[in-house]
Amino acid sequence: MAEHRWALTARLVERRVIGIVRAPSPDAAVEAGTRLTAAGVPAVEISLTTPDALPAVTALRAAAPPGTLVGAGTVLDAAQAVLAIQAGARFLVCPSLSREVIRAAHRHGVPVVAGASTPTEIVTALEEGADLVKLFPAAGSSPQALRDVLRALPHAPLVPTGGVTLRTAADWIAAGAVAVGMGGELTRATPADVRTFLSALIR
Repeated sequence: MAEHRWALTARLVERRVIGIVRAPSPDAAVEAGTRLTAAGVPAVEISLTTPDALPAVTALRAAAPPGTLVGAGTVLDAAQAVLAIQAGARFLVCPSLSREVIRAAHRHGVPVVAGASTPTEIVTALEEGADLVKLFPAAGSSPQALRDVLRALPHAPLVPTGGVTLRTAADWIAAGAVAVGMGGELTRATPADVRTFLSALIR
């Protein structure tokens, strides 16, 4: 029986981190994604900026531990959304708000993390049906700014991404983020450091 979109969304933020893989080749993407999932990262997206990213999504889903959510990132339009889902993506991430990605994904029961950087964009993303909102780039914001936004929009499920580090991730969660998206530093960390980071993040 297919897992409902709401259940996928809940699992996506359960451990408070979504791993992001951008690589120079599909093999490198699968290798990086496999390291993350083996270390306990429960949700990993492969950016479609990776060459031959869709076969990498398929391969990572086959290689990852049971229960891992493998998704596609940097999804820009409906055509990419459908191809990613056909390749096995269980969630999609956009760098901006794409209504057509949300609609295409929802037709297939797949949640979408839509990008936004202002309160207006956050509200619009929610109105368009985004399951989570990627606060991007987080490097242009701060945990305090997120707290300020959540005072006005306490229901917004925000996922700061872009510039979040192993050191600052907990600050974003403490400020009210439902999860963080993390790429480079997380993929370069040792498996032991990743496991320690995950344990500390969900205390």
